[in-house]
Amino acid sequence: IIENLRGAFETRQVAPWLIGLVCDGIIAGVGAVLGFVPQMLILFFLLSILEDIGYMARVAFILDRIFRKFGLSGKSFIPMLVSSGCGVPGVMACRTIENERDRKLTVMTTCFIPCGAKMPIIALFAGAFFGQSAWIAVSAYFIGVAAVVVSGIILKKTKLFRGDVAPFVMELPKYHLPLLKNILRTTWDRGWSFIKRAGSVILISAVILWFLQAFGITAEGFGMVDDNDLSLLSYIGRAILWIFYPLGFGFWQAAVATFTGLIAKENVVGTFGVLYHFAEVSEDGIEIWNNIAQDFNGLSAYSFMIFNLLCAPCFAAMGAIKREMGNAKWTWIAIGYMTVFSYVSAMVVYQIGMLFTGVFTVWSVIAIIVLLFGLFLLIRPKKNGGEI
Repeated sequence: IIENLRGAFETRQVAPWLIGLVCDGIIAGVGAVLGFVPQMLILFFLLSILEDIGYMARVAFILDRIFRKFGLSGKSFIPMLVSSGCGVPGVMACRTIENERDRKLTVMTTCFIPCGAKMPIIALFAGAFFGQSAWIAVSAYFIGVAAVVVSGIILKKTKLFRGDVAPFVMELPKYHLPLLKNILRTTWDRGWSFIKRAGSVILISAVILWFLQAFGITAEGFGMVDDNDLSLLSYIGRAILWIFYPLGFGFWQAAVATFTGLIAKENVVGTFGVLYHFAEVSEDGIEIWNNIAQDFNGLSAYSFMIFNLLCAPCFAAMGAIKREMGNAKWTWIAIGYMTVFSYVSAMVVYQIGMLFTGVFTVWSVIAIIVLLFGLFLLIRPKKNGGEI
């Protein structure tokens, strides 16, 4: 559709910027939204069956005792399960948690679970560096679960979340056959809500990303550019690349890919493809494995993967977080915590890993201090409130 429309526009000599806006911005943004819809509808359909037969309530009840050990409610399991498909409905599912502290804590941690959009990132680095090892994907989920556990224990001891444990109250309906009418209605409601909330954010973000990639400053002044090295996006990447030096990937292509990953996580692989001058890349990015291998090593690649798996989620999920938190202050606290946690985690992994290769720098000292401080936060006793 895009190529046919582009050809029709060029035949009628439509302005290049308008062709790019419509084809690469608006239609590509709509395509990104529609690409998520089938898998989201399948996810919502299957979850609706589990809910309608009475199974999800029992899972929450059974897991409540375990989740209490690290500061969360048994009801937090459902948002985290949903987040394995997409963070947007996962965050939206947090509204079923009545206790305000538990709900906000779940919102702040549920996006640590790798969603479907993060799978291309894992596939890219697993293929380029680790022989397509299945353990890389498994480790990504273990890292996500560990991040939830560590965050729950640490945050529950802070003033923001300190307090008595809320009692677990939930109706356990009898097991029964699901009603197709209820399942279809629930699936449609959740699917349409995803399209409205996530779709609008992704569409706007796609247009912004197109503008940053298509325009730049050259010797002739500001205008459209064919070379991405001259685009506004490359200038942004060069301006922020110093932030990622301690994480092992301090070059502008990685910085730009991380930035576009905030728009939508699946953009990371596509952005690398564009910056390495590939017109199109597959989902696992096999076309750019050699380019990736030249700019990363195994340790920096794993650090990059950890940072992008744990950092602030896509814009659509951020919008869902703002809606569930109810105010800008808590939204920024949630996004800021996830970003800092991911940065610290990636830095510790990279710098400690570099010690085993015989490289010792001032960042190695900082990483060791940060690691010891994190361990202190984990084991320090609570000052007051009920048991975790």
